[in-house]
Amino acid sequence: MSEPSLYTKISTLPQSIQKEIVDYMEFLIQKHKYQGTKTHPKAGCLKGIFKMSPDFNEPLDDFKEYME
Repeated sequence: MSEPSLYTKISTLPQSIQKEIVDYMEFLIQKHKYQGTKTHPKAGCLKGIFKMSPDFNEPLDDFKEYME
């Protein structure tokens, strides 16, 4: 549908319906704006948030009998 024919059709409608069309267009713009802005976290974005214990890689005493 060409823009002039769309404009002609909308301009022939009553003012109240034109307002509904504008409201619906704004709704569609907002709806599709959020769909395209999905971002993925980048590697290292949580750096400094978690602290590892210095003995993290050491064997646990609870599993000592299984490790022998």
